Amino acid sequence: MDKMIGKMLDNRYELLEVIGSGGMAVVYKAKCHRLNRLVAVKVLKSDLAEDADFRRRFRDESQAVAMLSHPNIVSVYDVSRGETEYIVMELIDGITLKQYMEKRGQLNWREALHFITQIMKGLSHAHSRGIIHRDIKPQNIMVLRDGSVKVADFGIACLSNSAQTLTQEALGSVHYISPEQAKGDRIDARSDIYSAGVVLYELLTNRLPFEGDSAVSVAIQHLSSVPLSPREINPEVPEALELICMKAMASDMEKRYHSADEMLADLEEFRKNPEVDLDFTIEDLRREVNTEPTQYIPAVKAVNSYSAEEEDEEDAVSGSKTRKMLALVGGILAAAAIIFALFHFIFGSFSNPVQTEFAVPNLLGKTMEEVLADPKISSVFTIEQIGQRASSEYPAGQIIEQTPEKGKIVKGDRVISVFVSTGIKTEPMPNLVGQEYRSATIQLKNLDLDLKFENTEDYSDSVTSGCIIKTVPASGETIQAGDTITLVISKGVEQKPVTVPTCTGFDIDTVRQNLVQLGLVCGEVTYDSSSSVEAGIVIDQSVEANQTVPAGTTIDLVVSGGHTSSDRSKEPVAP
Repeated sequence: MDKMIGKMLDNRYELLEVIGSGGMAVVYKAKCHRLNRLVAVKVLKSDLAEDADFRRRFRDESQAVAMLSHPNIVSVYDVSRGETEYIVMELIDGITLKQYMEKRGQLNWREALHFITQIMKGLSHAHSRGIIHRDIKPQNIMVLRDGSVKVADFGIACLSNSAQTLTQEALGSVHYISPEQAKGDRIDARSDIYSAGVVLYELLTNRLPFEGDSAVSVAIQHLSSVPLSPREINPEVPEALELICMKAMASDMEKRYHSADEMLADLEEFRKNPEVDLDFTIEDLRREVNTEPTQYIPAVKAVNSYSAEEEDEEDAVSGSKTRKMLALVGGILAAAAIIFALFHFIFGSFSNPVQTEFAVPNLLGKTMEEVLADPKISSVFTIEQIGQRASSEYPAGQIIEQTPEKGKIVKGDRVISVFVSTGIKTEPMPNLVGQEYRSATIQLKNLDLDLKFENTEDYSDSVTSGCIIKTVPASGETIQAGDTITLVISKGVEQKPVTVPTCTGFDIDTVRQNLVQLGLVCGEVTYDSSSSVEAGIVIDQSVEANQTVPAGTTIDLVVSGGHTSSDRSKEPVAP
């Protein structure tokens, strides 16, 4: 039995049973005792949690994904900040797309269109927030009972082995990996589109485009092979849908769909008219090949400087043999030279063994104008600005990130991609009043301002315990990176002390009303028929008058039954 079963995380999430397991985490069905609902909790495996850098990236990615909100993306409710790394997600009542495909077998193309459209809508939303999934595959797509789908496991796959080594354990994902991921190159949203194209291919054909005995062999096929077209496997696939699938899977990123929205537009056109004539063909998606004709390389002529006139007549026979040997050696060398030249000509573009090496300079803190004006840099490297990002460390206009990093030795491709600072990032302070503390802090962290927090507590008659009463700065004020935010958290209604009144000598109805007004509780009322005091008058109380007690304290009373109330002795009266 899993040792985590029955454990309570942060005194809130009770782990009930294991519902899934992967290479990095275990997913549990759990109960949230605070909101009284069932959730899914993904807990990072203990061996990976020992790596501090891995934990940090796991946490950062998870918090980034928490800001996604779309019908086709599994919702993230909470992210841990304590000793155990975990993510709290909505509990899906359904199965994975992989399980669905295994149960149904060959799907018809209309089902495939239904599923891929929803997947692309989820990816479109994520990409618009700057988040790339990196591990799209049927195992990460959930199919609900109503036929809708939700994309799961955003932002987690990218945190596996940073070296991206392909092992047998990676075989489950490598079937869907994009060529640029397999090569370890820079990836973007088009990498998710390639993986989604592979999923569509599998939906249409009930088989994978590339298969092999090892992860490496499959990855190599993604880089160098062209799969059978879906219609060659399943003739019922419409031609336009096949084109959409193959364009999504184009090995050349420039020939692939540039965005999920672009692919969705073609899917929508196809849905309206399955006979639609798209503006590209299969041939347009092929790899470009080198069409330069093979050149003739003349033979290398061997030169023999041996002079017959210098021979001694007695060595004539021996000299003749020597000349023949030299001629033979010269011919072999000439042939070797031709072969080497041909080999270098044909394969030189792949191997390039002789190249000048360059050390990448440090561009951080410089402006694009300064870099381009420096001949030592601009004459050797091409500087490509690929984006802008806020920075609290670098003023606006300065370079804050570069790829490759400074000091790295590069050959051939001497392009340095850079991000430029837009200055210190600012955001308006969100309205957090009434929100639960954990939810409020996640919302603030998702602003990506590296904020610091100071928490205070106070009583509130209107705000539930554990929720935010007010913030400093207040809602709507401008905050910037590194600011300290003060959160005032409710302790609930303050239980003020109450002075117990004198109850004896007063009639029971008056005393009962007085206790309620003071915030006290009238407890058990008994009657004493032996008392000579007038019936209905309180003659004793369980807590003496003028004592200070907490609000809500119960006061028991004894009431005179009078001479005619002997049959009502110890009769309880409802308070």
